Formats: sequence, C-alpha cells, structure tokens
Amino acid sequence: MVAHARRDHPDEACGVIAGPEGSDRPERFIPMLNAARSPTFYEFDSADLLKLYRDMDARDEVPVVVYHSHTATEAYPSRTDVSYASEPDAHYVLVSTRDPAADELRSFRIVDGEITEEPVDVVPEYDSAAPSLSE
Repeated sequence: MVAHARRDHPDEACGVIAGPEGSDRPERFIPMLNAARSPTFYEFDSADLLKLYRDMDARDEVPVVVYHSHTATEAYPSRTDVSYASEPDAHYVLVSTRDPAADELRSFRIVDGEITEEPVDVVPEYDSAAPSLSE
C-alpha cells in the first residue's frame, strides 16, 4: 500500500485488499486506478469497481481493506472519506505521503459516519504467504 501510494504521488492512490468472506483476513492485494487523477480526491472507476466486485463474488471474497492515500495531510479520514465509506465491515486504511522520509499508515472502521481508529499489526505469515501485501 505504501509503495503504491508513493508511486502515484502527487495523486492519491487507492485500492482494495480482498479476503475470504467472513474471515476478516486480507489476502489479495488489488491496486486500483484513481479515476479522478487528483492530489486531493480519489475515485474508483465505476467499470473497474463493477469488475472487481464480480470477481470477488466469483471467489467468495469481500473487501477486507479499502485503502487510499492523502498527499498533503495526515492519514486520517476526511469528511469526504467518511461520506464515501460504504463497507461497514471493511478496514479503511489511509497512507500519508506528505513526508517523503516517513511512512504514515493508520487504519479505521467507519460505520454510520463514526470513525474508530484501530491498531495496525504486521502479521509475519501474511508477509511470507503474500509478499505483495507488504507494498
């Protein structure tokens, strides 16, 4: 996620990490294109998003993590981020690329407009089982 955010800077990066339905286990890293191509806003392309959800359905997956970057502000959900949060079971991860020398990554649950920060743990078996998750 951090590498994707750095590559797309100065535009916001976005993507999903899918996992088996009901598991809350992030397994498949899916970087997406920011259709807005904006440093202050991200938007999934509607056709890409439809394709992604069909693919996840076929694999019995759900979006476990929905991530995007902030290019000039801290890794904290904006009002727009909160209004677009439509997956109540997903972890919303934000990466800030405002400081090129520091990695800032935070995770939140966003349900009914309420933001709750949660700890981020790097789990070793995810690193070895799916190296792309460490991006």
